[in-house]
Order: sequence, then structure tokens, then C-alpha cells
Amino acid sequence: MNTMVMSFIKIYFYLFLIKYSQKITTEMYFRIIRLCSVCFLFPIFVKGQAFNESVLYNKIYDDRIKTVQLHRSEWNLSYPVMTLNSADKLVLNFDLLEERSEGFYYAFIHCTKDWTKSDIFEQDYIEGFNDNFVEDYKPSFNTATSYYHYKVSFPNDRVNLKRSGNYVIIVYPAGKPDKPVLAQRFMITENIVGINIETHRPLQTENNNASQQVDFTVTRISSGITDPMRNIYAFILQNGRWDNAKTNLKADFFRTGELRFGSLSDKNIFVGGNEFRYFDIKSLRYQSEYIRSINYVGAGYNVFLTPFESREFKPYFYNPDFNGKYYIATQEGRDFDTDAEYVNVFFTLLSRQMITGGKIYVSGGLNNWNFDKNNLMTYNSFAGQYECVMLLKQGYYNYEFAFLKDGTADGSASVFEGNHYETENDYIVLVYYRNPQDRYDRLIGMNMANTINKPSN
Repeated sequence: MNTMVMSFIKIYFYLFLIKYSQKITTEMYFRIIRLCSVCFLFPIFVKGQAFNESVLYNKIYDDRIKTVQLHRSEWNLSYPVMTLNSADKLVLNFDLLEERSEGFYYAFIHCTKDWTKSDIFEQDYIEGFNDNFVEDYKPSFNTATSYYHYKVSFPNDRVNLKRSGNYVIIVYPAGKPDKPVLAQRFMITENIVGINIETHRPLQTENNNASQQVDFTVTRISSGITDPMRNIYAFILQNGRWDNAKTNLKADFFRTGELRFGSLSDKNIFVGGNEFRYFDIKSLRYQSEYIRSINYVGAGYNVFLTPFESREFKPYFYNPDFNGKYYIATQEGRDFDTDAEYVNVFFTLLSRQMITGGKIYVSGGLNNWNFDKNNLMTYNSFAGQYECVMLLKQGYYNYEFAFLKDGTADGSASVFEGNHYETENDYIVLVYYRNPQDRYDRLIGMNMANTINKPSN
């Protein structure tokens, strides 16, 4: 790093001499300065304070940032995956809860299959500049809570991504890439292999009434892929979640052009869970299902949900849902991005006694499947219930109550929601290949299946 910094200082010194010898214009001078800053300083900053953890997560670093969503441009309930060298685009949306706008920049970090930083250089995966201003932002209109809505669509005319694999997009204030306000994961796939997925009720588990098994075959493996049994890894995500993903799976069988990931162990078995709870706050003028009351106090709206009981021992009942996701909408405005209100939503889970050994959270896409202070429930011993208040933007939400056991990172909804093999879930299969001669993990295939609908081949 010392050598890089010294080189950077020398370039600035030479540019200073050239500038004042009038060999280049002032505009050209500052364009070169900006290029040098991006090329030399960004690789140093991303290793700094905010990214000293070994794994990069979906995370909000600034409490003023809300409603972070990353999805395909054509469908706001889609998963953040696009195909390399295609017309696909992803869109990042987020709000800044302030009365005045602030300038933000965005950049991309290429990651390994395990979400640590790749060893490849920035120029190996970036075409264009990796330090771009978020130009699309606008203020809220006629809302009780003032905010600015920001939007980034990529790839765009300033930046393109040249390699497949895992990525993180970070957003940060001007000149502070080491102190981002948010980070979001997404994937770029080459789709050079086929993936045939079959979901079914497990046959070899003690509790097959509560679980779902995901078997799949990777096809069209070319002869150019070296040692597929050793160098190909598979991941399975349930409803797009990473906290309970099955990771680094190895094939059970190999035959020419195919890898079979079967049922020799429980490595591809998930608990089924239950259909998600939901509420609709698109309108603040009437009480929809599961809304107990809506009131306006002080300078904001309060929405009280109906108190709920545990569903652990109740029979399964099918109810269409969005598998934990949410979408933003309002019936009292035209532009959902800027006309939707922010409201305090009060969650209540009835419980005669406090549960020990862990903490209770409101879980789902509404908090990026994270478990932190924003969705933590506290126990009210006087009322005999767990309570939580979350500041959410108007829309339609799925959620569940999850128990995070002390010392673990995988929140389980089994305690309050129950598990059923009939539950409708999405399963995403990601297939990575690490060529022994390369320095990064390629994402060579992706496919999704639903336990009720047919796989999306």
C-alpha cells in the first residue's frame, strides 16, 4: 500500500507541474485528478473501517436510510439476479429521511461465492468508472415525514460489469467510500449450464411432515470445465434468504455432462415454515384486514396491527403470499416513490411467559432478513405479549415472528409459525465454478423452482 500511495503522490506532483506550465486545460486537469482518485484511492478505502468484517451482507449503516430494495427493473418483487452480457438491469431504491437532500455515490465490489472480497482487480470486472453519482433523486410530496427518494439503475452508460459472480453495491457520501450508508448483494450469472430442480416431501427424515427437499441436476457441463466434482459448488436459497441458505454443496453423482445433487443426506432439506402473515397499509383512510386501528398523533401516523397468537400447533392453511417480500404503494397518491407516507407499525405477539435462550424478532424482507434493533421485540410482562414498533413506508407487507437462539445467526420461525411440508416456497439454485487458473468464482448457472408451481426453466 505504501508503494501505491507514493505513486499516487508522484502523479499529483507531476500534474501540478504540467498544469502550471499550461500544457493542459483546467478542465482536463481535474478530470485526470478524478480518474487517479478512483483508480488509487477506492481500492484502499473499501478495505477500511466499514468493511473490516470478513463477509459482506445486506446492511444499512445509517439509521436515516429506509426502504432499501434491489430488484430487476421490470418487476419489483423479483430477486436481484441478472444475466451477464444481456439487456437485464437491476434497480436500487432507497429513502433518506431528511428535509434536505444529500449527495451520494455508488460503487461495486466483486465477491467470492462466500461473500468475501474477490482477489481480482477492479479493472477486471468494471468497465467504466466505479465511483458514480446518484443522479436520480427527488423529495417526498405532501407527506407528514419528509424524505428524499433515490434510485440507481445499472448497468448504465457510466458503468458495466464484465464478470459473473457475486457482487455488492455500496452507497456512500461524497469522498467517503470507507463509510457507506448501505450495502446490497446481487448476482450475475452466465447461464451456460442447465439446472433441473425437483422439490418434494422428504422421504428419509424423522419429521417429513415439516420439511421440504430440493433435488437438482446440473446439465450441459462442457468439457472446458475442469474436474466438475471438485470445482463446482451449489447453493440453495429459500425465498431469497441467505441466513438459512444451504452452501457449498458438492454433487453426489457425476456422469458425462451432468452432476446430480440428490438425497444422500439432509444437506438439501429445509424446514417448510408456514405461509407468511401480512398486512396492507396502502391506505390510511380505512382499516384493512389485520389492522386494529390507525391514528395520527403529533407529526405522524400510527398503525396498530391485530395481536396475534402462535401458530406452531395449528393446522396448515394455504394463503397466497409474496414469500416474505413487500412492495411500496399508496392509494392516496400517484407516485409511490414520493407520495407514500412513513408510518409507525405496532406488532404484537401474545405470549403468557417470556421465552428464554434467545430473542424474538419481526422477520422478513421488511428488514432485509436481518436481526437487529429495528425489528427486535421486547416482552411486556404486564400485558403478556411481545411488542415491536417499526417505521415502514406505505405498501403491502409479508412478515413472520422468528426466534434467534443465543449464539446463532439463523433465525427460526418454527416456534411461532410452525412447519409444514405443504407450504408454498421459492427455491433458488446457484451453481458456481472455480477454475484453478482463475482468481474468482464464476456463477455459471441459476434457476428457480416453486413448491406449487413448475420450475422456471
